[in-house]
Amino acid sequence: MSQTRLLALVGSLRAGSFNRQLAEAAAQTAPDGVEVEIYAGLADIPFYNEDIDVPGSLPATASALRDAVAAADGLLLFVPEYNGTIPAALKNAIDWASRPYGQGSIKDKPTAVISASISSNAAKWSHGDTVKALGVAGAAVVESAHLHFGTINQRFAAAHPREDAEALTQLAAAVRELVEATRSRVNA
Repeated sequence: MSQTRLLALVGSLRAGSFNRQLAEAAAQTAPDGVEVEIYAGLADIPFYNEDIDVPGSLPATASALRDAVAAADGLLLFVPEYNGTIPAALKNAIDWASRPYGQGSIKDKPTAVISASISSNAAKWSHGDTVKALGVAGAAVVESAHLHFGTINQRFAAAHPREDAEALTQLAAAVRELVEATRSRVNA
């Protein structure tokens, strides 16, 4: 069986963010034959604008994102909550990957959403908005692979999520669910 490639998009641009740490922990839980790449560069992509989404004007950073999404078998989105909704950088990535509409690299791509925030709400508003945006963009949202982490500033204050056995178990289960969805899609 060939290698399964998952691409992780982290909505927080902060290098040491809890969402990035969760992505790192998820990558650590990947079973044999599965590679999880954490995408770097969301901060460098300009806001989506049809005026520059044309041959000869397409920003290299947007093209690189589209290529990375196209090359992946599935997507893992790590979503914090900013003012009750999805971070702009992550929404922008979804916008770029969805174009051209109906044919974008995100179309039919198995995708899981993992939300985490300092509130006990566990970024569920942001999670819902992300799932909505992904659905409209044409992604194949894998609801059985979704996770919510709340009060992460307390839970992971003293230790990285990779040192939290319960978090690792939950992340490993989400990764397995997403991998199964990617393999089901290939075998369909």
